[in-house]
Amino acid sequence: MGCVMVSLGVAITAATVAILVAEFLRNRKGPLPVHGWLGLLALVCAEWLMFRGVEPVATFFTPIAWTAYILVADAAVLAVQGESRLRNAPREFARTALLSVPLWLVFEAYNLRLENWTYDGLPMNWLASGFGYAWSYATITPAIFVTADLIQSYGGFARPARPWKISAAVERWTMALGAVLLAVPLLVPRHAAAYLFTPVWLGFIFLLDPINRRLGLPSLLADLERGERGRINSLLLSGWVCGWLWEFWNYWASAKWHYIFPLFQQWKIFEMPAPGYLGFPPFALECFVMYVFAARLLGWLKKPQLGIRGL
Repeated sequence: MGCVMVSLGVAITAATVAILVAEFLRNRKGPLPVHGWLGLLALVCAEWLMFRGVEPVATFFTPIAWTAYILVADAAVLAVQGESRLRNAPREFARTALLSVPLWLVFEAYNLRLENWTYDGLPMNWLASGFGYAWSYATITPAIFVTADLIQSYGGFARPARPWKISAAVERWTMALGAVLLAVPLLVPRHAAAYLFTPVWLGFIFLLDPINRRLGLPSLLADLERGERGRINSLLLSGWVCGWLWEFWNYWASAKWHYIFPLFQQWKIFEMPAPGYLGFPPFALECFVMYVFAARLLGWLKKPQLGIRGL
């Protein structure tokens, strides 16, 4: 069963990447920039060294792979539309990476109670281990954003949709729902909390996005109200793409995570139980909402910006 599930995971990951590459080749306006080729070279070399157990690449493979991927994806965006985060807004991109660390630590704090995953194979030296954690966490939000940029650059989500009417009452109930979803896993007994990470994957969306909308910041609700679906769809698909790549690269790394929540452990694809892949698309929405809220608190986001690339 294990070999079959791994083969299935490899096939789905390969198909997902193949679609991204095919769309890139169909939509590109110019050649892949130099930093994209450097990212591809770094990724290939890292894979080769990792499978041979060469240190420190084998241990730090996950952040190396994701750093290389971000370079490739950003270069692809630049080749398609003539602008990208690293090319046009490097300072904002660095801020995204920096803020990605504490934002992921919010989920690590929840995991202290829920105990849904654990880490294995980390360096014994606390400084090296901490460096690896920070580097890995710093790639999460940038990876989601640049993948969403790439998907949105293909132009498949530009058509307007029917606007939603969103009242102040809807906002209030949405925020209340988010608060409940985030509170319940902390209030129930520990043995029950292990089953409740889904509310955490959704709670910040419902709690924070209405606040972002009220502040005039980029917001999923505001997009729905205007009849715009491009950002939401590209983020959802970005979560799907990144989710498979996260699990694919994690599976063979020397330092890796294991999912230990008490559901579907016999149906693992790589290290993730199969239904868990459904959590990655909403997780991408949550990363966006949390980043917008936190960036506004820090004074990094001071006016409405309508596109993924504006963040």
